[in-house]
Amino acid sequence: MADLIVVEDPDDPRLRDYTGLTDVELRRRREPAEGLFIAEGEKVIRRAKDAGYEMRSMLLSAKWVDALRDVIDELPAPVYAVSPELAERVTGYHVHRGALASMQRKPLPAAEELLTRARRVVIMESVNDHTNIGAIFRSAAALGMDAVLLSPDCADPLYRRSVKVSMGAVFSVPYARIDTWPGGLEAVREAGFRLLALTPDEQAVSIDDAAPHRLDRVALMLGAEGSGLTARALRAADAWVRIPMAHGVDSLNVGAAAAVAFYAVATGRPGN
Repeated sequence: MADLIVVEDPDDPRLRDYTGLTDVELRRRREPAEGLFIAEGEKVIRRAKDAGYEMRSMLLSAKWVDALRDVIDELPAPVYAVSPELAERVTGYHVHRGALASMQRKPLPAAEELLTRARRVVIMESVNDHTNIGAIFRSAAALGMDAVLLSPDCADPLYRRSVKVSMGAVFSVPYARIDTWPGGLEAVREAGFRLLALTPDEQAVSIDDAAPHRLDRVALMLGAEGSGLTARALRAADAWVRIPMAHGVDSLNVGAAAAVAFYAVATGRPGN
């Protein structure tokens, strides 16, 4: 059973994992280097625990102690009980859900390891918006994608905003980083995947005509919001595909486009 520790000093060094959560650049540096990430809200905390992430500590306002009592009783990590005002002073924002947990990261698998047991893969290039990362992971989990591969410069899926937007779906879909870009895409092709680049370019074929659900192994490539896939990534693809648009709309937000494309890729899975 974890100890419940009442903390009244925002400078208490035991709260260091939770300091400055709104400082994006600081947290981008600190969290991977220190092997931690922050789960926010009861559902996300439970999903992180159920996914096998080790808990370092929890930071709770009083009303969440009872709601998370079973988690508190089960785990040995310290639980810091604080007022909402103190939580805001520590984190830098009003913690709406009143519950935070510092979790220990797991070592990332190699991309080649994920490819051996996957059939439907998402590949992201330079997606740096944490909201988009979270939305894409949530759609990937909901629509049956097997794995996510990230270019070296993609944002961290375990950053607090990404985890929150995904509602913990980042814990459900295995992911890895491709070490070299775009050269690492060749290993995906060698593993038997057809590389389909999602782009609004007029030269792309309709995703319906491409019929990705009929292919044995598909890797769907997504680019950053606005700029899309780079010319180098497009050249590395086996084919370009687009989502047909109406009413003069030229493209969708990458999160929305991903959901549409994942459905098209996954509809041919056994049992669907």
